[in-house]
Amino acid sequence: MKFDVIIVGAGLAGASLAVALSRGRLRIALIDGGPPIRTSGWDSRIYAYSPANVAFLQTLGVWERLDLSRTCAIHDMEVFGDRGGALRFSAGDCGVDALAWIAESSLVHLELWESLKRQHNVQLFAPTVPASLEVREDVAEVELDTGLRMTGRLLVGADGRNSWVRARAGIDAREVVYDELAIVANFACSRPHGNRALQWFCDDGIVAWLPMAGNNMSMVWSAKKQRAEEIMATDDDTFTRMVAEAGEKAFGELSLITPRARFPLKFMRVSSVVSKRVALVGDAAHAIHPLSGHGINLGFQDAKVLSQKLLDLPEWGDPGDERILRAYARERAEEPCLVQYVTHGINRLFNIRHPLAVAARNFGLNLTDRLPVVRNALTRYAVSGKF
Repeated sequence: MKFDVIIVGAGLAGASLAVALSRGRLRIALIDGGPPIRTSGWDSRIYAYSPANVAFLQTLGVWERLDLSRTCAIHDMEVFGDRGGALRFSAGDCGVDALAWIAESSLVHLELWESLKRQHNVQLFAPTVPASLEVREDVAEVELDTGLRMTGRLLVGADGRNSWVRARAGIDAREVVYDELAIVANFACSRPHGNRALQWFCDDGIVAWLPMAGNNMSMVWSAKKQRAEEIMATDDDTFTRMVAEAGEKAFGELSLITPRARFPLKFMRVSSVVSKRVALVGDAAHAIHPLSGHGINLGFQDAKVLSQKLLDLPEWGDPGDERILRAYARERAEEPCLVQYVTHGINRLFNIRHPLAVAARNFGLNLTDRLPVVRNALTRYAVSGKF
């Protein structure tokens, strides 16, 4: 079977890339292990979608088809250091409607798949996984575990942090495995959250509360592995009390509404996001600490930039042309690198317990909070990806 583009991985980044290419003439194969699953209650995996990426999803016709009663805007964010430092961001101060929008992963993922089903130029292969890859001068050939063979002039790896495509294409990845786990869970709150997101850098790690629809909130607690395992071992009542106390009961009493989950954290940077006939997007291209909340936003911007390069091709153009891939790599070089190293640096800084480091980082938070120009510039970057 012959295609112009083969995308391995139909998660949020891969599926959004395929949907973005619906306006073009390219024939697309999309390979995935299985469709997203609709949860019976709230999805425990919650993302903060930046306004730039909400706009991207709107251009795909996805955002407006969501159940928007299950989304929540963040109007304000407050960050607290471990010794009195504080930094506050406000959408109103920067003239934007929201700093971000909170929505369940499955909510967006399911709607992307619904769009794919209506798309004339996409053939979906699921559930299946690739078994072998041969990259030749003019095409990449993939064999699936079913024995089916297909060729594409461009192969896109959108298959996550442990990317099969990245490994088979020989693209090196440098990893720093943090001795940390992220614990996630959702709670109902007894007090209105007021569309505020809160984050604490504390002795027990980094705790973030994200406002959800219906006066609920999503919690991410990043902690040293041993401490995280201790937290996970507690019963639900003890766990809920610990979360409430970690956040100084800012949203009142809490009630657990989803099972808690945990996942390991790591920093991952690739030698290049492209190689011959291959491009990487999403977590296959970069992995960052969740303290910035930028992971999925980087993936959507990868999809946006790559799709535009491919849609701009003339009718006779080759989607796997080296010049196209180099242009994509150049345009996606700055933002992921900046976000990765800033979040990595902040994580390392708040793990230093020396009194001078403690004083310096809390002084830095307070100083930034007192400089509206700097604070608003940081807000604009978080909102749009540009200063």
